[in-house]
Amino acid sequence: MPIDPALAPLAQFMTEAIPYNRAIGLTVDHLVPGTAILRLPWRDDLTGDPLRPAVHGGVISALIDNTGGVAVFSVLDGQQRCSTIDLRVDYLGPGPTGADLICEARVIRRGRRVAVTRMEVWSQSRPAPGEQRPPFAIGQASYSIFEPG
Repeated sequence: MPIDPALAPLAQFMTEAIPYNRAIGLTVDHLVPGTAILRLPWRDDLTGDPLRPAVHGGVISALIDNTGGVAVFSVLDGQQRCSTIDLRVDYLGPGPTGADLICEARVIRRGRRVAVTRMEVWSQSRPAPGEQRPPFAIGQASYSIFEPG
């Protein structure tokens, strides 16, 4: 089940209602409670270094943060919200050129006021079960959980 039907409105909100996400073309490939997979389709206009056309590091960081955030939102009740407290991104290798980016996030801890996620980014696709293909970037983030109003 790629997107849990109960979370379909959240997936739609992330891709259509957030202007930045819509501008860079983020899509939700998979969303179940506690786990999200987002895709950033390759686009030449998102490159950072024109001499080695790879996606700009800031766009990769945004992909990582959004994927972690939607994973956290997937475990909150309908009234709660979250915002990023801390985000760490480690680039383990050069970013790919001409390939979609896939980011998977998992909620690794959730308390009453804070949630922590871990994210991994690959080019083209996630590794198949048993396939040894390391991500080219990893991230970890903390998100504040709060009631609006």
